[in-house]
Amino acid sequence: MKSLFQKMDKPIFFLMIAYSILGLVMILSASSVSAVLRYAVSPSYFFIRQLMFICASFFVGIVFVLRIPTKKYRFLAPLYLLVVLSLLFLVFGYGFIAGGAQSWLDLGFFNLQPTEFAKTALILFMACFYERSIKKTKPFMYNFIPIIMAIVIFFLVAMQPDFGGAVIIAGIVFFMFLAVPFEKDSKVKIIKYLGIAVIIGGIALLYSGSDLFNSTQLARLKFRSPCSRYMEDTGYQVCNGFIALHNGGLFGVGLGNSSQKYLYLPEAHTDFIFPILVEELGLLVGALVIIGYVYLLYRILKIAKAADSIRNALICYGTFIYILLHLLINFMGILALIPLTGVPLPFLSYGGSFNMNIILILFVVERISIENKQNAEKRELALLK
Repeated sequence: MKSLFQKMDKPIFFLMIAYSILGLVMILSASSVSAVLRYAVSPSYFFIRQLMFICASFFVGIVFVLRIPTKKYRFLAPLYLLVVLSLLFLVFGYGFIAGGAQSWLDLGFFNLQPTEFAKTALILFMACFYERSIKKTKPFMYNFIPIIMAIVIFFLVAMQPDFGGAVIIAGIVFFMFLAVPFEKDSKVKIIKYLGIAVIIGGIALLYSGSDLFNSTQLARLKFRSPCSRYMEDTGYQVCNGFIALHNGGLFGVGLGNSSQKYLYLPEAHTDFIFPILVEELGLLVGALVIIGYVYLLYRILKIAKAADSIRNALICYGTFIYILLHLLINFMGILALIPLTGVPLPFLSYGGSFNMNIILILFVVERISIENKQNAEKRELALLK
């Protein structure tokens, strides 16, 4: 284990720890009031559950993920994707509704959200699939297999309806596809066919009777000037987020002293954790958090560029897009630049399925960093012989 740790990307590892600790502190602060008044549980209920999720994720990441060579994903990724597909179908029969979407499976000890696992499953599957397709000459239509799988998952998620999750899945697949080193003509052809498929699928969804465009979802399209719509659901939460950001100033009102967490922000410990962070710790700390995220993304790209295989590079690019989209959609939503879609913030927002996936996919990136350094050492030894 010591040799593996030496080859890990230390900045990513320590950023994961730092953000996890910060997230735990902010979840305890942001959720303590709503835990008692809204959910009638202990003030530390969400903190304890998040701590359990994080500890379990780090344990699995360190003990298992770091030790599994990424070449084994060629066999594991398709199985993982099939399991996730099965879970997404199960959601429609056995899932429960929360936040207007039927997206969760109650496992008793844990509410599983298959959508989050679908994101990581597609990243691993696409990376392994296109590594093989690039190396071997395959029929043109063969390249559509991951796209077809992604379209199926997209519509399964959209029909829950979880529009934010569906958009992120579409973004991951689209940008990962752009990163695949196809010949230019083949890539243009695939994009044309994909565009036609999306149009046909969109028309089919419109006439399917799905609740994707129900009144609640359509109301979210009204996102500008939220404080002028304070009495509406779509304005109330975002406007209170603005108030929290304004209250914080440069240095904040002090940890635990937020006024907006007193049920003004009903999702203070999930989607709106950042306004509470700024209110309590100040704009300067908020800026440092954003800079840290940017540096994390930079490290992932650096590992991607050093990767010795298409598979490993695509996994890193997919992880980069996964985290970037969550950051952009969350920040732009709370700033009323786009409709609010309920997308959590990596490490900081409460959520077991989401944070487990973020942590584990970053441990996969760490494994790729280890393999990059192992391969570099092998090359150096070969030159010395």
